[in-house]
Amino acid sequence: MSDVIDNQADVEVVRNDSPTVTQLEEEGDVAADYIEEFLDICDLDGDIDIDVRNGRAYVAVTASEGSNIRVLSKPDVVSALQELTRLAVQSKTGAFSRLILDIGGSRDARQAELAVLVDSAIAQLEAGAASAALPAMSSYERKLVHDVVSDRGFVSTSHGEGRDRHTVITRG
Repeated sequence: MSDVIDNQADVEVVRNDSPTVTQLEEEGDVAADYIEEFLDICDLDGDIDIDVRNGRAYVAVTASEGSNIRVLSKPDVVSALQELTRLAVQSKTGAFSRLILDIGGSRDARQAELAVLVDSAIAQLEAGAASAALPAMSSYERKLVHDVVSDRGFVSTSHGEGRDRHTVITRG
């Protein structure tokens, strides 16, 4: 009987740790099903690709150049749809999801915008500022900013709480 209890405890430990690749692939499959239904309801064209990157399920919706998918590729729309998709995954799997949704290359476009923000902040530092604060952004965007800042040889930290959480860049 104690073996069963020990095994159950082990299972709970696994669930509390980072998800496995298999669990992330399952998240991606559930998310893809949800997005596919959403696209069908909206009568939008798109191909869905599922990947696992940096410990997260990554779901990308792509389409040909003349596709009507562009209506969903605005950052606020992608963010809202990502949250709905995460909730659908959580409802189906019972586990919290940190999946990333990309529609029509919106994530690459946002990453390029963030790099421009970082470059502008670094220019302020090089002009003599002690620090440069960026606007509030999501945890995923702050992670991207931290990576770009580090690549540029500077230091970044997150400050604030909730929706006001933002990144401050300083010299190393």
